[in-house]
Amino acid sequence: MILHVKEVRYLHDYVIWLRFSDEAAGEVDLADELDGEVFEPLRKKSLFRALRVDPVLRTVVWPNGADVAPEFLYEKMTPAAYPECDRKGSHEALAAREKRSRYATQQQRKRRKP
Repeated sequence: MILHVKEVRYLHDYVIWLRFSDEAAGEVDLADELDGEVFEPLRKKSLFRALRVDPVLRTVVWPNGADVAPEFLYEKMTPAAYPECDRKGSHEALAAREKRSRYATQQQRKRRKP
């Protein structure tokens, strides 16, 4: 079976979330892979965040012409840190989870004050 990237999202730093054609999903940290003439410009996070799935190549590409083989991404993939990232709308679910966490922390602080 030939692997293709179906979906990609920027998470943080140089970590991205991917879903592949076999429905496997997870995170890939590309921090150690940004060497060489094509990939070094991606150290600028504003450029790195501009990633997308190319409809023809069916892998992750950037505006400067950099792309990464799906097989390489698949090998580097680890399970998502948040289960919400394995479902559609993961950004909204993750944001809601973080908001609940911040609210709970604020409530705990209020209870501690005399």
